[in-house]
Amino acid sequence: MTVIKINAITVAPDSGDELAHRFAARAGAVDGQAGFEGFELMKPTDDRTTWLVVTRWSDEDSFQAWVNSPAFGHGHRSEAERSGQPAPAHVGVSSELWSYVSAGGSPA
Repeated sequence: MTVIKINAITVAPDSGDELAHRFAARAGAVDGQAGFEGFELMKPTDDRTTWLVVTRWSDEDSFQAWVNSPAFGHGHRSEAERSGQPAPAHVGVSSELWSYVSAGGSPA
């Protein structure tokens, strides 16, 4: 059963575009991980400042294996850090990790 992990990241009102830029800079970094099924970055369309990072995994073990892998740490380093530069300031004010499985719906 697919496990859905949602990282709800709250940013300062003027930091959303920077968050999107940083995710774009590491696009595909998780694609090759065993059990990984998909990724979406969800931008709010109202005055909210919480963005959602939605990933889908074949099972909880696959997600945990990725979180505990060297690839996770490398993928979460900034573009600057990967090139030997100092890390930029965080854009996230806070974040929460939510975990879900589908409980119903309709076929795509």
